[in-house]
Formats: sequence, structure tokens, C-alpha cells
Amino acid sequence: MTDPAPPPTAIRWRMFALACGASWLLYVHRYVWNIVGPKLQETYQFDHTVSGWVFASFYVTYAAGQIPSGVFIDRFGPHRFLSAIIALWSVALAGFGLTGNFAALGALRGVFGAAQAGCYPGLNKVTRSWFPLRSRTVIQGWIATTFGRAGGAMSPILLGTLLMGWGGLTWQWSLGVLSAVGVLFGVLFLLLFRNTPEEHPEVNAAELDIIREGQVAVPQTGVLPWRKGFRNGSLRVFVVQQYLDAGSDVVFVSLIGAYFLQAHGVDIKQTGWLTSLPLWGGALGGIVGGWLNEKFIAITDNRRWSRSLIGAVGKIVGCAILLVMATLADPVAAGVALGVAKFFSDWSQPTVWGTCTDLAGRYSATVFSIINTAGTLGGVIMPPVFGLLLDAFTKTETLSGEIAKQTNWSPLFYLIAAMYLGSGLCWLLIDCTQTLEEEKGTGHQGSDVSEDE
Repeated sequence: MTDPAPPPTAIRWRMFALACGASWLLYVHRYVWNIVGPKLQETYQFDHTVSGWVFASFYVTYAAGQIPSGVFIDRFGPHRFLSAIIALWSVALAGFGLTGNFAALGALRGVFGAAQAGCYPGLNKVTRSWFPLRSRTVIQGWIATTFGRAGGAMSPILLGTLLMGWGGLTWQWSLGVLSAVGVLFGVLFLLLFRNTPEEHPEVNAAELDIIREGQVAVPQTGVLPWRKGFRNGSLRVFVVQQYLDAGSDVVFVSLIGAYFLQAHGVDIKQTGWLTSLPLWGGALGGIVGGWLNEKFIAITDNRRWSRSLIGAVGKIVGCAILLVMATLADPVAAGVALGVAKFFSDWSQPTVWGTCTDLAGRYSATVFSIINTAGTLGGVIMPPVFGLLLDAFTKTETLSGEIAKQTNWSPLFYLIAAMYLGSGLCWLLIDCTQTLEEEKGTGHQGSDVSEDE
């Protein structure tokens, strides 16, 4: 009598936890600007335009680093690369509290952006290498949107409400605490992560069969044929969609804290949790969006329209809610409305990741980096535009002998709503089954299983 086969190991879930932790930490660190930005304005008398340029310097290097990072990850794997950049951006974070010099702040933001550039291309590669196709979009939703947005939601609470409000720390020392946590996580990632199941000594054959779904192993590395990429019509529209999506999203990174502090006059403790509401909405939206993707694909057997309609509906509904939110005077009502708008907007995020892997196959890190570069260009261009718009609608008044500034924030939210609408319309033109590599053994379009060209 032969011994029964051992049950599958569960190492992929350890990789999932590490990927979720990296996504969460990235957003915690990135979204500190909601508190740091207003503090710099208060301390050094920066106006909205100057603050916007300092903020945007992050996106210059973030954009420049996307495609090189993606190509490197596709060629060599994400393990050591992700470990190094997590530690690097964490060290740069602490530097924000050490200077008020415009050039130095811009340089630190640049290092921070360059380090964070490769994180999501790397995590996209992780989901393709470690999880089966049938559950990949749900996994991507949890990693990218749920844990990412949850990190963004926790950022003002950790920095503003907990460390500064309850803990009594200065914002500079609070940044130091968050920086130290990041460096420690980078070391943990280096020790525990591996590029593929085949490289991990604890993964057994049963778990490997679950991950590969019985398919013969295919190369997980390669370099995208660039001519083929540029000829892909869906990829070109995808680039426009991501510019509108991520370009509008920088408002939630850079200005929502200032909106509650300046437009509604709330204190730092209340600002922390109000600023987090849109991010909690986005985190929940990621769960729902990933589930809807897999559910609709299973029911309709139509990957193309399941992806496109979920992306379009979420953005268009989010647009409508933002138009209502711009008219609200109560800060709590405005925070809740922003949370609902972000819920619908961000349920499209798993669709972004799923569409990347559908289009890209083994070139997933490179294609994701192309898409993320487009979004990052939105991050470079739009913050100064937002700052100029706010300054254009700012009035200076003299009250009781003191000069006071009052800003009308509604035009900003009308612009964001228009960008949401454009993003939704783009989704209707994106066909995720227009893959960039040949397929074998699946019998349908939209699969990740491929062969060498």
C-alpha cells in the first residue's frame, strides 16, 4: 500500500502576506503628504502652487523609474529588487522632516519616487508567478486596492491622530517612526520572499500544481517586443485611461488633508480620520471590484466585457457622486461622500491589474510599468494644475485687521469628476483579450499561459 500524497503546502499565502504588506506600507508612506504638505505650508509659508511643485517632484522620478523597473523585474525577478527599494524609500521618508529647503525637499521627493516606482510592477509579477489564473484578479484586488488603499487610509490616522495627536510627537519624529518600520519590513521581505514557486524549497508538487493549474511550466522572464506593444490599440487607450485615473487620484494623496483643514477648519485629530474615509472606501471597493471581475467572467465567459463594463461603471458612478460632494458644506458629509465616490472609482483597480496580466502574459511587469508611467505623468502634471486652480479661486480678505485667505474648492472637484468620466469612457474601448504573446493550451483568449516567440 502506497503512502497518500502529502497535502498542498501553503507557501503562496506567505508570499501573499508579504505582497499585501509591501502594498500597505507603500501607501502608508506615500499618503503622509496629506499631513506633511499642510505642515510645510504652515511652517515655511508655501502657497498651493509651490506645494504642488514639491509634491509633483515625486512623480517625475516615479514616472522615469517605471519602465526600467518593469524591464529589470521581468528579466531578473522581483525578490531582491523589492527588498532594496522598500528600505530605500523608507529612509528617504525620514528626510522630509529634516529640511524646509525647496530644492532639498524636491530632491528627497525624487529619491522617494524613484524607489517606489518599481513596487507595483514587482507586485504584479508576484501575482502572476504565485497564483492561478482563476483567482488572480481577486488576489490582485486584495493586494493592490484593499491593502494599498487601507494603507493610505491608515496613513493620516497613524501620523496625525495616533503619533502626533495622541502620542504628542512632532510630525518629524512621527516620520522617523514610520521610516524605521519600513526598513525592518524590507529586511523581512529579503529573508522570506522568493521569485517563483519553483525557487522556493518549501513548495511541494501539490501546491505547484494548484498554482500552475496543471499547465506545463512556461518562462516567467522575457523582454517585451516594443513594436508589438506600441501597435496594440487597447494598450494605447489603456495608457490614456490610466493618465486620467491616476492623475485624478493624486488629489487624495496631496490635498484632502488640506481640504478639511482649510475649507472646513477641523483640527488635526479630526482631519486624520476624515482624510482616511476616501481610502477606506477605496479599500472596500477593491474587494468588491475583484469579486465582480471573477464573478462576471465566470457567469458570462466574456473576459473582455466583464473587465470593460466594471471599469466603466465604477468611474461613471464615482463621477456623479463627486458632483454632489462638491456642493456639501458639512465636513463629515463631504468625507462620507468622498468615501462613496472612491469606493466606486477604486473597484476598477483590480480590473487594471487583471487587464495588465491579460494583455501582457510573461511581460506583466513591463506592461504594468507602461501603464503606471502614464498614470505617473498625471501625477507630474496635475498637482501644479490643481494648485493653480485653487490659487485662482482663492480670495484674500482683511478681517479685523488680519489678512485671511478663503479658497473655493468646488472647481477642483468638478475637474476630478470630469477626469473620472473620461476614464470610464476609455474602459469601453479597452479589449483585454488583445494579448501581446501567443497562447497555447487554453482554447480561449485572455489567458496568461503562453509560449516563447
